[in-house]
Amino acid sequence: MKAMLKTMAIASIACATTLAALPAAAVEISFYYPIAVSGPLTKIIDAMAADFEKANPDIKVKPIYSGNYGETLAKALTANKSGSPPQVAVLVASDTLTLIDEDAVAPMDQFVKTPADKAWLDGFFPAFMMNGRYLGKTYGVPFQRSTQVMYWNKDEFKAAGLDPDKPPQNWDQLVEYGKKLTKQDASGKVTQWGLIVPSGVTSHWFLQGFTTQNQAKLTNEAGTEAYLHTPAAIEALSFWTDLARKHKIMQEGIIDTGNAPNEFIGGRAAIMFHSTGNLTNVKNNAKFPFGVAMLPERKQRGSATGGGNIYIFKKSSPEQLEASFKFVKWMTSAPQAARWGIATGYVAGRQDAWDTPEMKQYQKDFPPASVALQQLPFCAPEFETHAGPRTTKALEDAIAASLTGTKTPDKALADAQAEANRILRSYK
Repeated sequence: MKAMLKTMAIASIACATTLAALPAAAVEISFYYPIAVSGPLTKIIDAMAADFEKANPDIKVKPIYSGNYGETLAKALTANKSGSPPQVAVLVASDTLTLIDEDAVAPMDQFVKTPADKAWLDGFFPAFMMNGRYLGKTYGVPFQRSTQVMYWNKDEFKAAGLDPDKPPQNWDQLVEYGKKLTKQDASGKVTQWGLIVPSGVTSHWFLQGFTTQNQAKLTNEAGTEAYLHTPAAIEALSFWTDLARKHKIMQEGIIDTGNAPNEFIGGRAAIMFHSTGNLTNVKNNAKFPFGVAMLPERKQRGSATGGGNIYIFKKSSPEQLEASFKFVKWMTSAPQAARWGIATGYVAGRQDAWDTPEMKQYQKDFPPASVALQQLPFCAPEFETHAGPRTTKALEDAIAASLTGTKTPDKALADAQAEANRILRSYK
């Protein structure tokens, strides 16, 4: 009997030793990234996730490519209501209040425990933190952030008798240059527009390219009020509408946001307003020399910041939450922010990323990459309120009505203001 007990004890110790030697199961986190199809961005995300896993073998990251920003938000919130949200997601920075209202995301502050954590959180550009913070807490941090910039075709400037190294500096020059750059064939059909400004998806953001320059503030900081029907906002939308309907330097109607870069790259528009997120696309595909500059000024320079923040969803296990923070911190660290910015054209969201040797070389080789940094001091937060998708739709409906001529800018924004007031009444 004693021998049997001794044998059992030895076996038990051996088993325990074997179990202790086995690696713990990796914590798995899902990562929603807003893109609908495979391509260069998915390859970059896959590579970054793989590199993170190599550095953190106890964490498994599962990227899920979940459609455009709107589709990704809808899927994330639906999953959150079902109790099975992603652990991490990249969503529009101006979705922060919507995510808070849905009790979906955890403040980053709860994970900050060390001086290194605090230095990381304090290291982001203030302009990119205007969307993402609420009541003193940070819910989303910059990942793929952007501003609008102006692209111009230097060959077409030269052909029109304009200095190819001097883009329009203000609204009056924009019209003047646009008229010289608009071309027609013998039948009067326009073969090249002087300017293209998208007005499809995210048209509210492109409107802010004009309202910010006109010092029009569209919301209060709490997101409980919208200021859409003001003289400065009406003047900004009127100018945008006049570019096509009065000055004839841009096509009338709605211009697809995704297709606008193809129009510019294809030589069918000489100037384009678009996101810095298109820098790499234009750089790789334009067959002509091009320039990049801050948007033309009215009362000041300016644009709204845009693009995506990265968020941590709170309905996860403690182990998943800690793993998610480690992943978010790694993805937005200086080396990875520089890597992502160089690969995509998005603006690295922190100064130490711009101080890396790789980013310094990138700026030296491709100076247009620095334009967004020059514009950041003039930037406003992207339009954001509680019930954000609803108030944004009211504003974008007003833009569409104005650009298509079904309403005057004054009437369109008056109607949008009334709708925003109705939506936000319960939040005051």
